Amino acid sequence: MGLQLQTQRLVLREFAYEDWPAVHAYASDPEVTRYMSWGPNDEAASQGFVKTVIAQQGKLPRTAYDLAITLKINGQLIGGCGIYRRRLQEGEMGYCLHRAYWNKGYVTEAATALLEFAFSQEGFHRIYATCDPRNLGSARVMEKSGMRREGHMKEHLYKDGQWRDSLLYAILDWEWRAPRE
Repeated sequence: MGLQLQTQRLVLREFAYEDWPAVHAYASDPEVTRYMSWGPNDEAASQGFVKTVIAQQGKLPRTAYDLAITLKINGQLIGGCGIYRRRLQEGEMGYCLHRAYWNKGYVTEAATALLEFAFSQEGFHRIYATCDPRNLGSARVMEKSGMRREGHMKEHLYKDGQWRDSLLYAILDWEWRAPRE
């Protein structure tokens, strides 16, 4: 069964190959991928993504935790999220959600569960995430999850023939634990 995290409304679980059509439903949407470093995906790219993350599930030590975001009530896959080990105790967080489920608090719920997993179970010291400055929803998710803005990186990402800026957010393990103790 693999890794599974539960929240009030969600189950974050390992991807399975049969998930690729649901992944493709959001990963092929130009509005969903507008501020991402990838996409929009064709079917081959969505299938390739799922194959890649399945292959990473068995690697030891594990450096990538890509999880499907599913609704607890019916199992519907509505997005993906993950934590990626970049250095010994530092990780990067990412997430993507089907447009039909935006503005319902699902990504904040998933991000909070990922941070709890990273700090409580995996021993991370620092987790960071980035977003395009125009992606106000993603910036709000990071802030609501307890992350603080560390900076504005100029022309940090090259996509679709142009350089884009990124906002950098992060949280340290002791910052995560402080309000909960």
